[in-house]
Amino acid sequence: MELADRIVGLLLTVTSLSIFTYYTFWVIILPLVDTDHFVHKYFLPQESAILIPVFAGMALICLLSMFIGYVMLKAKKKKA
Repeated sequence: MELADRIVGLLLTVTSLSIFTYYTFWVIILPLVDTDHFVHKYFLPQESAILIPVFAGMALICLLSMFIGYVMLKAKKKKA
């Protein structure tokens, strides 16, 4: 089981670093590059750089709220 946990941890770390590197390059470096440069075809439009994290954050807050509500209801039923 320990090896499986390490592999999952490694995959999560690599995925997180890849997303962070892509987003950082997209938001910080890409605006400094000419718009006719070939590298622009590998990235979404700049408006998406704000919309994607906002929607992801909203989804995360909704899921966390649902989870907390579920746990609270479950704990309330246990007491009764």
